Order: sequence, then C-alpha cells, then structure tokens
Amino acid sequence: MAEIDKKNLKHLSELARIKISPEEESRLLKDFEGILDCFEELKKLNVSNVVPMTGGTNLKNVVREDEFNAVKDLGKGKEAFPETKDDYLKVPSIFK
Repeated sequence: MAEIDKKNLKHLSELARIKISPEEESRLLKDFEGILDCFEELKKLNVSNVVPMTGGTNLKNVVREDEFNAVKDLGKGKEAFPETKDDYLKVPSIFK
C-alpha cells in the first residue's frame, strides 16, 4: 500500500500554497489513504484483454468538402447604399 505521511502532506500543501490546520491534516491523511487504497485495488485487475482507448468513443467526425461559391451578382444591395466614397459604401451617420 502506498502511503502519504505528514511530511508528504506538508510538501503537497506547500506546492498548492494552502495552509492546513491540524484537524484538516488528520482528515486529509485519512482521505488520501482511502484514495490510494482504491488505486491499489485497481492495480490488481487483469486488463490484458482490454483494448486501449484514446478517448470515449471510436466514432469519427464526418465533414463535407469545402466548396467555392462565387458571388454571381455583386451589384445587389447597392440600392440600399446609393452613395459611395473611395470604393466604400457610404452609410448615413447615426451620431450627431
């Protein structure tokens, strides 16, 4: 069984930059012990026939090919902006 002692817990708390009270220390040591016990149990499992996965599914994303669609009538919309200035559409001012 892997073990976390007070020295390791102090080191972890310094890395995380948190202060641990003595009450929290005893509770955290017990919690870590339970967590590490779970990992020890997982190590006992026989996974030799299990296919490794890189994600949650074997599905692949299906996308269509990009197509170029040329704009056929660039003149549409000019009736909404009858004025131009230096090849830009001139819009009415909204601020006074």
